Amino acid sequence: MTEVVLDIKQWGNNLGVRLPLAIAKEAQLKAHQTVKLEVVEGQIIITAIEKPLTLEQRLAQFDPQRHNGETMTTAQRLGAEQW
Repeated sequence: MTEVVLDIKQWGNNLGVRLPLAIAKEAQLKAHQTVKLEVVEGQIIITAIEKPLTLEQRLAQFDPQRHNGETMTTAQRLGAEQW
């Protein structure tokens, strides 16, 4: 376990703490990563969260074999599709 003692600094109207690289690495945190902060019994807990996938990322993961062909099979037009 890596442990450090840090000072809380003023950052605009907020307070801030810089995470040392050793702490960030051990917690597997990266720059620009989204995290959740919560207070549990007086302790601050930082938890990394995954951002929702974009449509492009979801489509890139689509596997027709695994999902039985097209994402939605229908002969009926549902919108402004052009065939």
